[in-house]
Amino acid sequence: MKKTVSIFISFTLLLFLANSFKPTDENVYTAYYFQKVNQFKKSQEALLKLIKEQPLSVGQSELILNQIKKNRLALKEIDFWLRYFEPIAYKKINGPLPVEWETEVFEKFEAPYKREGAGLTLAELYLETEEPKTDSLAALINTSVQSTDVFLADSITRNLKAYHHFFLANRLFVLNLAAVYTTGFECPDKTQIIPELLNMLEANAGLYYSYNQSFPNHKIPDEYINLYKELIAFVKSQSIDFTAFDHFTYIQKFVNPLYNLNHKLILEYNVRTNNFNDYSLNKYAASVFDKNLFRAQNGKGVYIGIDDEIQLSELKALGKLLFYDPVLSQNNERSCASCHKPTEYFTDTAVATSLQFNGKDVLSRNTPSLVNALHNHLLMLDGKHINLEDQTVDVLTNPIELGGNEKEIVKKVLSINEYKLLFKKYLKETPQYNAVNIDHITSALILYYSDFSYYTSAFDKAINDKTPVSTEIKNGFNLFMSKAQCGTCHFVPQFNGNKPPYIGSEFEVIGTPADTGSKKLSTDRGRFIINPAAEMDAAFRTATIRNIAFTKPYMHNGVFNTIEQVINFYNDGGGAGKGLHISNQTLSSDSLKLTIQEKKELIAFINSLNEDIPLQSPPSKLPDSKNKELNRRVVGGKY
Repeated sequence: MKKTVSIFISFTLLLFLANSFKPTDENVYTAYYFQKVNQFKKSQEALLKLIKEQPLSVGQSELILNQIKKNRLALKEIDFWLRYFEPIAYKKINGPLPVEWETEVFEKFEAPYKREGAGLTLAELYLETEEPKTDSLAALINTSVQSTDVFLADSITRNLKAYHHFFLANRLFVLNLAAVYTTGFECPDKTQIIPELLNMLEANAGLYYSYNQSFPNHKIPDEYINLYKELIAFVKSQSIDFTAFDHFTYIQKFVNPLYNLNHKLILEYNVRTNNFNDYSLNKYAASVFDKNLFRAQNGKGVYIGIDDEIQLSELKALGKLLFYDPVLSQNNERSCASCHKPTEYFTDTAVATSLQFNGKDVLSRNTPSLVNALHNHLLMLDGKHINLEDQTVDVLTNPIELGGNEKEIVKKVLSINEYKLLFKKYLKETPQYNAVNIDHITSALILYYSDFSYYTSAFDKAINDKTPVSTEIKNGFNLFMSKAQCGTCHFVPQFNGNKPPYIGSEFEVIGTPADTGSKKLSTDRGRFIINPAAEMDAAFRTATIRNIAFTKPYMHNGVFNTIEQVINFYNDGGGAGKGLHISNQTLSSDSLKLTIQEKKELIAFINSLNEDIPLQSPPSKLPDSKNKELNRRVVGGKY
């Protein structure tokens, strides 16, 4: 069914409206901003009044729900600015979660803290509960009204006087076009996803026009505007059913090229930022599906100042030797490669969980792949670490993993002349250190395995319009972004828990069972161990699905051995859908109702994310130590 377009303001009319209120004493763009934000605030105040004036009868709830839907459309007309200028205040206006503990990029500098959500999405969901209360519903909207005032403050509006913020806000807008706006991530009513998208696209046409009137020396060029018009036309041609929406063509033909054009303008206009939303995004990335789109981790460690490829290659070769060398363990019998096998995409596919240091017991968690670890702000399945250096030291010194001691590790490594000469050679590149220490060793290891985070997949090449894509893969991606609801947790382009602007890592509670029959829940409390909050109990960081065809078994405990089992688990509504009692499951417990054919297409898409990583082979031997006891070492360790 094709959507009717009468409910949407036409592109031409929007241009007229943007010009019709042109003031004589202030910038057109600024006036457009104030007009739209104030209109939204008034609509929220009207909603609040409606809630307070009438009891929540069935008929009245329907009136309120209709007003919420109208207000959501009004919100989408200013989404461009609100998300970029102040995302925390935005979540008080349209937060998807009642409580959040992720603290954006600042989690790298301070502990998580509780943030209560409010606004339209939560109000709509609250209306669907059995006995909604007027006071509680009013509180959600009142918080939203008060939060809107943030966007009228001088600290925000002064940004409108210069052009810099515009192209950075537009970058975030385009990224959200690809990753959020079409998935239902924050839209409770699935029938409204595409109408809201179209309303927002058409409103932004007026925004673009007002911007160009005010900044003629830093304009959005016709090439961008014309492609944007084509995007609107494409969305109008689609069904209002978001499960039938062609997400692949939408991104490949329109969104990704728009991102590229905006990226060029950021460089051409020498755009500067003072917003933490831009913390990790790389202004030199020309595609949404560029593996350098954002920076989450330093892949060089202490060698961050080295750019010479010959030097880096030498350090990576050193890192590879160390990765296979059990000299890093307390007993000289266990190496990084014992669990993270480079021949198996840096994981262990043979067992659910790898052996502990004692060689008898097993670890409680599945070995995560180190491929693409570089693209996570928080590391480990529970987000324990904020950088790769600390994570590596933790493994080296953990008594149930490698069981080593920092000083002893350094002493043993430097007893090997080949290692000592190389570390001494590059010591001058780290002037903050007087001598080789554990940081140099971990940095060499990180340089080695992080190198495998930059390879691309068949899907990347297709979405970047370089190679054809099969109908099965295209259908699978469209399912992933809609009916299967995968895209609401696994965000493009890394398909992990990092969503635009890629400055944090999301955690989810999916009710992972302890057994394949889902008879009981896993006892691992996950993120709760790091952040003991009720909402985080049994929550785990959302991992990437890239390369998962090669990284079985799956889930934090390795309970599932096939992709089919994982899909069936999600299709059944996770642990709660399986009948397990989980009060805080973030995954919907409703069945996805995927057909056999849809599951097959979904798997075809997932397999298209396998990256072209070169086959790894272990070193033929390890270098000798002046300590003869250490020369009994075995490549890769004994277990």
